[in-house]
Amino acid sequence: MTRRCEISGKGVQVGNRVSHSNIKSKHRFLPNLHAKRFWSDERKRFVTLRISAAAIRTIDKVGFDAYARRQKLNV
Repeated sequence: MTRRCEISGKGVQVGNRVSHSNIKSKHRFLPNLHAKRFWSDERKRFVTLRISAAAIRTIDKVGFDAYARRQKLNV
């Protein structure tokens, strides 16, 4: 299973860890993903998604159906 948010598309980023002596080593920054169920008023059922914490906060603010329309998501 890929480490990608199913709604926002947020995924893994790559960067460097930098030590005190300025030695750089590769590092992967993983998105904060959670499996969450949302109630869809338009579909009258629960939808289970693996989404990022930032997307969860946005859905709490504007609603699942409105956010899905904004992201052009066909769930």
